[in-house]
Amino acid sequence: MINYIKEMYKRKDLIVYLIMSGQKADNRDSYLGYFWWLLDPLLNVLIFYFLRVVIMGRSEPDLPVFLAIGLVVWKWMNATINKSSRSITNYSSIINQVYLPKAIFPLSTTLSEMFNFSFGLVVIAIFMILFGVVPGWQIIFLPIIILIQLIFLLALSLGIGYFSVFIRDINNLTKHVTRILFYASPVIWGRGLLPEKYAYLVEINPIGIILNAYRDVLMYAKTPNLNALGVVALGSVAVLLYLLNHYSKNEHKIIKSL
Repeated sequence: MINYIKEMYKRKDLIVYLIMSGQKADNRDSYLGYFWWLLDPLLNVLIFYFLRVVIMGRSEPDLPVFLAIGLVVWKWMNATINKSSRSITNYSSIINQVYLPKAIFPLSTTLSEMFNFSFGLVVIAIFMILFGVVPGWQIIFLPIIILIQLIFLLALSLGIGYFSVFIRDINNLTKHVTRILFYASPVIWGRGLLPEKYAYLVEINPIGIILNAYRDVLMYAKTPNLNALGVVALGSVAVLLYLLNHYSKNEHKIIKSL
């Protein structure tokens, strides 16, 4: 596995190229380009604010900021999960012509979406300024939370990318799975909207743990649940290393299936 990781490092220029080409492909047919990463969360906040306040009659302090954080963080997760299912199969022609560590394709997908996520942070900052939400010293945990989410998504993308080579239907299933995860996680709702008997689902849901950590440090000036974040981080690292080892031993199977 160590040699496999070294081989990936030697291809770092290719990873950068894949990230940049992914950005160009996403914005090729768009007039607004990267501006959509600013406009999309804004439109989603307006839609769900209307749903929560006007339709459901359920509001809470600084709801727009709450929604902005949830939707921006979720967009990174959703895009990574859906694109990872095609991350290897989309490059089958290249893979069949030259040897490349196959893990670099799902990894570059996650890193590309992280680049897009940086625009979403601007949206969150704008909402915080507009509604007078000032974070406390706990904001120093923000880079750690972003890193943990990155590791979590890297592990997730490696798994989805690998199995999608052999089970092509995963590409269709991910859209439905992400829809379930969206409503099963506190993206647009807080703990108060969830029946108490189901509250534990948020506490064991890695996505919920990450979302709550962002809100703790950005909105509530609270120290995030470091124990829960530590469990997510350690579990993600373990899965990531396992999958990298699995990739290194099963490269030939991927080539044969493609």
